[in-house]
Amino acid sequence: MTKRVAILISGGGSNMVALAESMVGDHPARPCLVISNIPEAGGLAKAESFDIPTMCVNHRKYDDRAGFEAELLDTLSYYTPDIICLAGFMRILSPDFVAHWEGRILNIHPSLLPLYKGLNTHARAIEAGEGARRGSTINEKAEGWAFKISEYDWSDFTPRVSSIVRPKPQAVTPPTPVPNQP
Repeated sequence: MTKRVAILISGGGSNMVALAESMVGDHPARPCLVISNIPEAGGLAKAESFDIPTMCVNHRKYDDRAGFEAELLDTLSYYTPDIICLAGFMRILSPDFVAHWEGRILNIHPSLLPLYKGLNTHARAIEAGEGARRGSTINEKAEGWAFKISEYDWSDFTPRVSSIVRPKPQAVTPPTPVPNQP
């Protein structure tokens, strides 16, 4: 049975595009929804170009996290995803929200955790010098883990892909990932 994936974004949607492009053919999952907390997020238009339904649950409309998460939960529940993927979603989610989706929520972080937690990961990897490792971490979130970019991106389940940083004048795009070597 094909799994339904809801993808949460806050920006341009480059990770969402990579996910959507990969979910074709015999892939066991298909995107069923893209949600952004930012109405003007560029990733919403990209999702629409893939014919993926989009929604915005604007966190600025709520007085507190509980109100925002209640609307987010209602929206997600309507689309009945099997999996939720946080792909550049820049909001802190409460332990209660995460517990509701336990075992079905993944986070993509643009560095090899625990290296370069937080923002501007690629620029910091380049600043670390030639030979520094960089890549992505995909981790499952479980009850008790709130999503906070600077503190809670790390968990025990952490598949990673990496590449070696080569000096460039600017940190513009990450290099093509290669599998970790033992």
